[in-house]
Parts: sequence; C-alpha cells; structure tokens
Amino acid sequence: MRTVCNVSEIFASIQGESTHAGRPCAFVRLAGCPFDCTWCDTAHARSGGRRMAFDEIVREVAALGLPLVEVTGGEPLAQEGVYPLLDALLQAGHEVLLETSGLMDTTRIPAGIKTILDLKPPSSGESHRIVWENLDRLGPEDEVKIVLADRADYDWLREVLASRPALAGRTILTSPAAGRLDPAELASWILGDRLPVRLNIQIHKVIWPGEERGR
Repeated sequence: MRTVCNVSEIFASIQGESTHAGRPCAFVRLAGCPFDCTWCDTAHARSGGRRMAFDEIVREVAALGLPLVEVTGGEPLAQEGVYPLLDALLQAGHEVLLETSGLMDTTRIPAGIKTILDLKPPSSGESHRIVWENLDRLGPEDEVKIVLADRADYDWLREVLASRPALAGRTILTSPAAGRLDPAELASWILGDRLPVRLNIQIHKVIWPGEERGR
C-alpha cells in the first residue's frame, strides 16, 4: 500500500517567517488539525484536502524548482504519512523545514529536518496542551516560534524563557498575531526588556495582504 498524506495545497512562495524569511520556498500544506487556536490564519487547511502518495508530492514539489521546502499545515504531525514524506523530501536533496504546533510529540521527526516549533501562548486557547518535552529534542538548527496576541501572552513568554533551561541560547522567534497586536508595541516591549528574541513580521502578508491560499 502506498503511503499517503492529506494535502491542502502545494505552492511556491516567499518564506514569510523564521530565520529563513525572504527566501523562495516550496510549501507543502497538509490538511487537518485536531486543535483549535483562536487566531488560526489557515482555517482552510483544518479540513478537506486531497489524498496524495508521498512520491506524488515529491514530484509536484520538484516541478516548482526550489531547493527549500516547508511542510506545514494544519498540523502536519497529525498525519502518519508525514514521516516518510519528510524522509523522501530529504532524499530528493531538499533543505526541509517543518512547522509544527508544539502540541504533538516530535520524537519521530527524521534527522536532518529543521523544525520550527510553534509554541502556543494562552490567547491561543491551546497552551495547556504544549508538550514541553519537545524542547529537549530541539536540534542545533531548530527554532522556536511564538505568536503573541496581547500583553498577557508577552508576559507568559518572559516566564517561559526564564523557567525553561532548554530554551537558553535558542533562536526564539516572536510575531504579533495579525490584527490583534501592534508590531510597534511588541517591539517596544522587547526593547524595554532586552528580551533575547527575534521579532518576525510575516512578509507574505505584507506582500499579499488578505490572501490566505497559495501564500
């Protein structure tokens, strides 16, 4: 039986976040997510999608002609087929990013994958589900992303950074939830506390405002 994934969309875009921001990137957005973040910006990927064998996905990605690939969702780790897909993308010679919510165990992510662990703060409604042991599995090229919607989220971030030794020296990415927090206000908090994080502005939303699919 061929291993399959439920795919929402495959497209070429500009990487909008992380330390890879600004790079041309092929995106494989898997469909389906068992969680319900209050400010989810990819609601179209929470259901639906089309069943594709992972070798078909790899061929479609190859046709885009981009060496950098990100597998995202939805929640990609909710699908069993994601693991052979990640392996296949690596074997095809791609540099592979995986964005996952931090709400599912990351033990089985293949070596060589660059994980972006998207920790969910209180405003998401899902912070109680965080699998904190995932922090201990972060590799040297992995990154932690935290989207903030208000001051309470920011204070939570400060507490997490102070209380989780596994985050020391890590690349911590923060970004304001679109329409919920002014980027300038978040920047002022970061500067005021000299917080050791990177401020991310979602480049793809600046380039293509209001567009969700294929961006």
